[in-house]
Amino acid sequence: MNNFILSELFATLNIFILERRKDGFFRINGTPPDWVERFCARRLTSEMDIFIPQTEFPFLGNFLIDAEEFWQSNSSTKLSSGLWSEVDLTGKEYQFEAYAISMNNREILLIELLGEKFIQKQSLIQKARNSQLDYQHLLKETERKDVLIHCIIHDIAGQLSAINCCLALLEFENLSVKGKEFLEIGRKQSIQQEMLIKNILDVFSNEVRSLEAFTVDVEDAPNILSSAQEVIELSQPTFILNNKQLQLTANINIAADWKVVGEKSRLDRLILNLVENAYRYSPLGSTVTIDLQPDGEYILLSVDDEGSGVPAEIVNTLFQKFSQGKHKSGRVGLGLYFCRITVEHWGGTIGYLPRQEGGSRFWFRLPRPIS
Repeated sequence: MNNFILSELFATLNIFILERRKDGFFRINGTPPDWVERFCARRLTSEMDIFIPQTEFPFLGNFLIDAEEFWQSNSSTKLSSGLWSEVDLTGKEYQFEAYAISMNNREILLIELLGEKFIQKQSLIQKARNSQLDYQHLLKETERKDVLIHCIIHDIAGQLSAINCCLALLEFENLSVKGKEFLEIGRKQSIQQEMLIKNILDVFSNEVRSLEAFTVDVEDAPNILSSAQEVIELSQPTFILNNKQLQLTANINIAADWKVVGEKSRLDRLILNLVENAYRYSPLGSTVTIDLQPDGEYILLSVDDEGSGVPAEIVNTLFQKFSQGKHKSGRVGLGLYFCRITVEHWGGTIGYLPRQEGGSRFWFRLPRPIS
């Protein structure tokens, strides 16, 4: 009775059950589903022996070669034929999937008419294909942006070379004391731009692995206070010309030990990136403040601005490559990304906080060097 119910259940599910015999024939197990008659010139019944695939299901010829090896392996899993189509005696096309399984030393072949299941599987396959196409498109877009950035950077490098030549020629002119000061600031800014170009090219070459060696030794470690002061000196003209202020907080202990793990040129670039970011989003007449605080085995640097803050929808992607806000300010979204991979490579952390009084606070924490 139980075998009868099981047989009827498989028939209802449109599954044709066959057991492979030693002579190469297959014995029908249970009641054949109704659809089997559409493919057979003769009537098939339970316990009848038939030869597959030469008559009823030609496609199964190739699959049974794999099924033979599968049955000999006595695997407890199942082997699928994948989807295929077959034409019945009237010329109508149907879709099938076959399975080879081993059960109690019996070699079983299941043939399933898919029907609605075929439509569902085709839909899943189509979605997978669409996802693959979307992924390929994303890879191409990323590659296109990488190439574009390289082109832009190389163009900037060419222009910067011409600027450096002009600055070098200015040294031979009869400049005032103030003019010489501005010339020196211009030269420092030019050096910073050259470093920026190198850093960006490094990022696109090998991501974090391209970061230069850094020191954890206290004797050679960079002084983060000195770096902050140099950034302020280089950036002051830009802030003053645009009616903005840049300053250190007044309560910093200049005599304290402000050395951190890192490399000086990249540390300068790191601080400058955060200052430039604050400058772009600061209103006229506002102040950008750099603060330094000891934080146990670390030193915490923060840059506060009085702008409108960061939109909530981009907070979680701020430090990713090509991340930009609604107002892109002509940038390509690499500054904060560079900051993140640099800080993390040095064993630190970086983040963003909205200020209660309005504006943004970008901060990073770097470990102190080994004594």
